[in-house]
Amino acid sequence: MLGVFTAEEMRRLDQRAITDLGIPGATLMENAGRGAAEAVVAALPALGAPRRGARIVIVCGKGGNGGDGFVVARWLKRHGARPSVLLMHQPAEIGGDAGRKLAELSRSGIRPRPFADDRASARELSRAHLIVDALLGTGSRGAAEGGISRAIELINASGRPVVALDIPSGLSANTGAHAGAAIKATVTLTFAGLKRGLVTSPGDELAGRVSVISIGVPDHEVARGVTTFLLEPADVAPHFPWRSRATHKGTYGHLLLVAGSLGKTGAAALSALSAMRSGTGLVTVAVPASQQPVVASLVLEAMTETLPETSARTLALKAREAILELAGLRDAVAIGPGIGLDDETAQVARGLVHELRLPMAVDADALTALAGHLDVLRDAPAPRCLTPHPGEMARMLGARVDEVQRDRIETVREFATRHRVHIVLKGARSVIGAPDGRVFVNPTGNPGMASGGTGDVLTGMLGAFLARGLEPGAALRASVYLHGSAGDIAAERLGEEALIARDVIAGIPEAFKRLRGGGG
Repeated sequence: MLGVFTAEEMRRLDQRAITDLGIPGATLMENAGRGAAEAVVAALPALGAPRRGARIVIVCGKGGNGGDGFVVARWLKRHGARPSVLLMHQPAEIGGDAGRKLAELSRSGIRPRPFADDRASARELSRAHLIVDALLGTGSRGAAEGGISRAIELINASGRPVVALDIPSGLSANTGAHAGAAIKATVTLTFAGLKRGLVTSPGDELAGRVSVISIGVPDHEVARGVTTFLLEPADVAPHFPWRSRATHKGTYGHLLLVAGSLGKTGAAALSALSAMRSGTGLVTVAVPASQQPVVASLVLEAMTETLPETSARTLALKAREAILELAGLRDAVAIGPGIGLDDETAQVARGLVHELRLPMAVDADALTALAGHLDVLRDAPAPRCLTPHPGEMARMLGARVDEVQRDRIETVREFATRHRVHIVLKGARSVIGAPDGRVFVNPTGNPGMASGGTGDVLTGMLGAFLARGLEPGAALRASVYLHGSAGDIAAERLGEEALIARDVIAGIPEAFKRLRGGGG
């Protein structure tokens, strides 16, 4: 897992490096700039620039980010590039370590010029093979203003590839939002560790390809106290070892899926098929009695059970006892896809969440049933894994969707710790929270998955992994990661526009193969 930092966490890391480890701030800056310059040189061919003689314009502010830019320029010259530096401020305004690096830059024979004349600066930018953004670092607050804002607009309008140092200027390091102009980078070279704004929307789109550059702080020190992480394949693969030849279907668990109602049998079928594709040994789908023939005809590999139903063909109150009896012979339960919003059905869902002594995946209409009744989560006798989209999260919290989306990481962390659940807030860069306060950002998935039924696919995967015996947090992280990976595989084959939920299910086998390194 890769640690993900707020601006304040990174500031504290820098301070520990200086005071506790005895690494001077100027040395940290030198390490950052040298590493970034090496990364720029390595990337030049891919960015359409020559390895030697590349015209690179570094646009620098007056703070630490500008200081990093001065070091980059000096090392680029050593590597055979032709760097030029445009300054947004008078040299006399640049102090501290950045001021010392500016003096070293001048001694190296590079004479910075002011970014003053828009027309001349725009002309120089347009002639560059590459532009380096060293305007604003992680410590900046609010919208870029004045000359900085104008410089950002000119850089974006240049049509040249842009490498941002640490974070694209104008972007919030904590949320990925931007109140004003923000750099649209081709590559972001971020220092010591990932910043939250680089892995959450919309910042992830503005950051381009992101690489972490070491600043000379030992890895164990960088990792100390980190509570937010970006998932990697290595975090998921160990949960799926090669199968022993002596195993049988009982080895891989039995999932009870409570899903479906009149007009929503597809949700039950998609979840069941997804669970089967996710390696669980057995799946039983419990549905309102009148809908059982439909579901049985859609999923041949799963078993079905009938449940008492209301006149609206949803789960009746009497279904609760029947489900509790069925659950006694299963390893995990998933509830919610397509069960409907009838009052009796909501009571059944809440009762099961409160009482059932099995790991449970809770999704869709079962989440809506929890709105105003979140107390049932804290008293649950077994782990609960919730999978809301922003609208469902807002309903549970009694908040607006924009409030939920404003800081997805902290919204999830607070919910998971308060209610002692595992939860994923779905969407671009889905965010996964654990009861111990750790949060994980998922890097897989694509906009083509914004289609009806893809959430039901995730529910089936999660239920399957719970039934297979994965620890609940591992089951949720693995299902979210592989679900997004399957969607990416489907998008490779079909494009994003035409993607539907069944295409994601079709991508699950390849997602497992790639996780093990067997499929590219």
